[in-house]
Amino acid sequence: MATSPRSLYGTIWRWHFYAGLLVAPLLVILSLTGTVYLFEREINDALQPQLRVAASSAEIVTPGGMTAAVEAAFPGGRVTRIDLPEEPGRTAQLFLSTAEGEALRVFVDPSSGRVLGSHVYEGTLVGFADRMHGSLLLGDFGDAVVELAASWTLILVLTGFYLWWPRGGRMEGKWFPRLRARRRPLWRDFHQVVGLYTGALIVFLVITGLPWATLWGGKVLSPISNAVGLGYPESSRRPLQSTAGPVVGTMADVPWTLRQAPVPASGAGAGCGDAHASHHHEGGSACSAASAVSLDRAVRIMADAGMPGGYRLSLPRGERGVYMAVAYPRQPEGQRTVQVDQYSGEILGDVRFSDYGAVAKAVELGVALHMGRYFGLANQLLMLLPCIGILVLVTTGTVMWWKRRPNGELAAPPRVARPIPTGLLAIIVGLGVLFPLAGVSMLIIATVDAALGIGRKWLRPTVEP
Repeated sequence: MATSPRSLYGTIWRWHFYAGLLVAPLLVILSLTGTVYLFEREINDALQPQLRVAASSAEIVTPGGMTAAVEAAFPGGRVTRIDLPEEPGRTAQLFLSTAEGEALRVFVDPSSGRVLGSHVYEGTLVGFADRMHGSLLLGDFGDAVVELAASWTLILVLTGFYLWWPRGGRMEGKWFPRLRARRRPLWRDFHQVVGLYTGALIVFLVITGLPWATLWGGKVLSPISNAVGLGYPESSRRPLQSTAGPVVGTMADVPWTLRQAPVPASGAGAGCGDAHASHHHEGGSACSAASAVSLDRAVRIMADAGMPGGYRLSLPRGERGVYMAVAYPRQPEGQRTVQVDQYSGEILGDVRFSDYGAVAKAVELGVALHMGRYFGLANQLLMLLPCIGILVLVTTGTVMWWKRRPNGELAAPPRVARPIPTGLLAIIVGLGVLFPLAGVSMLIIATVDAALGIGRKWLRPTVEP
């Protein structure tokens, strides 16, 4: 039985309604927190200038000196990472694990080594927005909820474009809102016009954000791209094939491309065990005390290898850990990750953007644009547009629904008595397979929809339009 355009329109409208109902509150949260993080540098500078700005000087304290100053200011604490200033006039940021196990970020004047202050990242506006944007402060469960919302946002945008498409030559309110319209037609015009001009950017935000999701990015995209040689570079696989020593875990505090790449081990063949944790200062286990490379020497080794300034330096974790420097500039083409053996000073890994696979390069470029980093303020303002658009779309969509909603009813668009066309059904199934969380949720919604009597069937509705 053929499906009439009217029947298909009603079916798409129903899908659009459920998509909006599911993700609207989450989209508000993501757009607001995303806006904060887009301007994280400007916000931090305005709220914490005493921690962010320092006097410029040609002479700066060595990373070892900064570390010693911070650990003296926080007895019993241990520095795990140092973010060196990206430019003159900026402070260094040191990540500290206190004696009580609290994670602090401590700011140091690089010209004097003076400790300027500290904070708990999650307690700042930017830190709160960052964690809220990624996981709703709910850990892996929240991460899955965000991924689900992102997947349904794609459905929302695709169905929205279909509903916008002019039919029968009617162009009123399609490109510009009819300001003389009143009530619901005016809200509808604003809704569809804003969706038209921001929909593509919203899709871009979703696609470039999904690689960081635990399930889709961590369990699907990253493993597959790495397995077929399109993710982290082939050189990162060599430690797995080496007989010199084991590989210790995977990387943290690195670009997306390397998050699942194996990390080479320090002290291979030196008889170093894993029972004790080494330290970057004097002391530690017998293994580390015998031939440990100091922090400042590791920095000199990286400088001799041409590592640019302003990088993130993670200190060795455990007796097999390495010094790892990550250059993470605004434009990912300058990314570079160098790993140094904490005992011999040998460079165990040196990975640049040019070494990445095609998928990894695309993801890194997308992430830089997503975060508003790639081309400065213009990039930030461009990514601000879909954030504002989302807020307008949620507001206008909610108002339209409220105005047509009978008291006490959900007011979902009515079903139509025609099956979904094969092509559309294939698209729906394809989206469900490509984005598993969305696929599972579609099945759940269909089941609940039928069970509650809103309609007896999902794919073959029972009420004529």
